[in-house]
Amino acid sequence: MKIKSVKAIWLSVPIPEAQQHVSDLGRTTSFDSVLVRVETECGLIGHGEAKEEVGSVANCNAVAAAVNKKFGPALIGEDPRDTARLWERMYNGSRDHYALDRGRVFPILGRRGLSVAAIGGIDTALWDILGQSLNAPVWRLLGGRKAKHMPAYASGGWAGADKIGEQLMGYVERGGFNERVRAARKALGDGIGLMCDAHGTFSVPEAKRFCRMVEDCDLTWFEEPVTADDKRGYAEVRAATAIPIAAGESEFTRHDFRDLIDARAVDVLQPDLAICGGITEAMRIAALASAYNLKLAPHLWTGAPAFAAGMHVAAAAPAGFILEYSLGANPLLQDLVQEKFAVKDGMVEIPDRPGLGLTINEDFVKRYAVPLA
Repeated sequence: MKIKSVKAIWLSVPIPEAQQHVSDLGRTTSFDSVLVRVETECGLIGHGEAKEEVGSVANCNAVAAAVNKKFGPALIGEDPRDTARLWERMYNGSRDHYALDRGRVFPILGRRGLSVAAIGGIDTALWDILGQSLNAPVWRLLGGRKAKHMPAYASGGWAGADKIGEQLMGYVERGGFNERVRAARKALGDGIGLMCDAHGTFSVPEAKRFCRMVEDCDLTWFEEPVTADDKRGYAEVRAATAIPIAAGESEFTRHDFRDLIDARAVDVLQPDLAICGGITEAMRIAALASAYNLKLAPHLWTGAPAFAAGMHVAAAAPAGFILEYSLGANPLLQDLVQEKFAVKDGMVEIPDRPGLGLTINEDFVKRYAVPLA
């Protein structure tokens, strides 16, 4: 089996004004991501996803170019089933033979950022092909699923304090949980888990003060209290509160997550499969979580390929315990593929379809593909 082609497609789907939400990231006017398609000479096609930014709106030219003009061409003629070897080849570039021979990394820069996102999009597509070739779901290849269903939490909650309770109760009725703290806790009562996300916007003193103010609200976790560049600040916040700290959607590779762990900065690791380096790297991150008795909850504010990849990893990894479920307008999750990720009684089924288990709606891709230079 050999790789015939690797192609990245920037998808940009406008969000109707009535469904747009506003956060510190700005107004969500579109949902953008890169669909990665790897085709083999024998006709199998795998799909992955790479993201330019952690939010919804993004200019994805750069990461698409990295796939189409750098990493993809280097893999033509390779066996797509060699996922670990091909990951090292992409990450280490012209020095990959040193890395493979000597058992340690030899990256030629590009160690973080868009390069790793592009690598991850391709890597996920390779795992999709591997599963299809063996007629097995990816979770089976990763060691098997822990259960047929996993709990989900509703990701949303942008309303003001006067409306947040009503908004979150609507989420509960659909079967999940999430944010705006005191008003939210009052509306939800004591039986519903509640998370809060600062998107890395607080200073360390602000984050500490916030934790003191809401410590009686029984938060499941406080996500990204300070910028991802301040790992000591994370550790300082964590040491000052009993609220579990979650982070990782802005991190790349196991090396970033190792640094978070070494700093004793987090309780919950949140790799984004469209950013962190794909399934291969996410399983390495999951192993770190397990080794340090931390939890794994992949960041799944993504399109269907990265959502499915994160779901398979969380289902197979011992540290995986919950799935994020986007309740903002997300056509790349709901309409890009024919399959639906239904939530029932707060649980998501872990399907047993081969590979990632996705069927791409090609008409959707044609309609929303952005022409690339």
